[in-house]
Amino acid sequence: MPGSIIGKSLLIAGLALGATAAMAQDKPATMTGASDSMLANTCAGCHGTNGASAGPASPTIAGLSEEYLVEVMEGFAADEVPATIMGRIAKGYTEAEIKQLAKFYAAQPFVKAKGQKFDAAMVDKGAKLHDKYCEKCHAEGGTSAEDDAGVRAGQWQPWVRWTMEDYLAGDREPTKKMKKKITQLTEDHGDEGWEALYSYYASQQ
Repeated sequence: MPGSIIGKSLLIAGLALGATAAMAQDKPATMTGASDSMLANTCAGCHGTNGASAGPASPTIAGLSEEYLVEVMEGFAADEVPATIMGRIAKGYTEAEIKQLAKFYAAQPFVKAKGQKFDAAMVDKGAKLHDKYCEKCHAEGGTSAEDDAGVRAGQWQPWVRWTMEDYLAGDREPTKKMKKKITQLTEDHGDEGWEALYSYYASQQ
């Protein structure tokens, strides 16, 4: 009799462990169960409330496309996108959490950086350079958030500059189309061309 009781107890314990393991496998990838606002609060220190950065070192991420945000976060996590601390931060999120954050920020309005300094004399030239070299991907004068191109007009100029410098230095790999345009702009207009482009984007306030 005692042996039978012990056997039944072990059987019940085994079934319970099996059920627990099965339930663990069925849990969503977002193990924390954090809400949108809880996850977003972890980004607010650098990127501002709801992703509207007070800048200038951190870009505004509100209003960017889900595709762009996911691609960049995955790039940070894989050490494919140069960063100071974002590489470490991105590794702390699950795939589901990254998608959750991207969806949240994509639904927020993009807030243009105000009060940026720029060379007014170079704005018209920058606008023309944008139309010639950048408009196909960064549409609507650099304001479109569609696809994976990101927003440039009205974004913080220091961040735009640092990002482009990573591409120009070969520290970040552009797409074939982007690489061709970067090379052409540099060969045709040099550093002055890039300064004009930065002034144009900064002027969109």
